[in-house]
Amino acid sequence: MGRPPTRPARLKDGFYIEVRNEGSKANGIKIRRDTKEEMLMAIEDYSRIKDVIVLGELKNDKWVDDKKKKKSN
Repeated sequence: MGRPPTRPARLKDGFYIEVRNEGSKANGIKIRRDTKEEMLMAIEDYSRIKDVIVLGELKNDKWVDDKKKKKSN
């Protein structure tokens, strides 16, 4: 056994969804797709048998969120 990592794992740039078993409250598996269209296709596939949560787009280790644009006065 070696020493555990001290830095958190970095996620690649792309669109992320979280997939978990129906009715489960535990954390699911994060799935990355390169484009928004691919992410939407994955949502259709997984939503038949799993619960799907859309996490959004990640760029340069930051989540891109168009809905929560902050205005500085």
